[in-house]
Amino acid sequence: MRGGWQLRPAELPLTEEQIEGLIRRFDADKDGKISRKELRVGLKGLGLRFAGLRAGRAVRYADADGDGYISDEEINELAKYVSKWGISLT
Repeated sequence: MRGGWQLRPAELPLTEEQIEGLIRRFDADKDGKISRKELRVGLKGLGLRFAGLRAGRAVRYADADGDGYISDEEINELAKYVSKWGISLT
């Protein structure tokens, strides 16, 4: 396109609700809980650096009952924590 504008996809940070929906997809075994490993694999799939370290910290932050998993009740806290990283998709 000569002399005109070219539109490119904009990078906008995802909202907490969008991140929550994304995290729910990380539940590989469909048991209704997100393990540290599932979170690590999911974050790595998004291209995040240090996915293992981030997953461990995120689970420790959001795992209110200390069982090592993120349940449905805890996923909101996880989404709040992860949203601070400014994840965006193009």
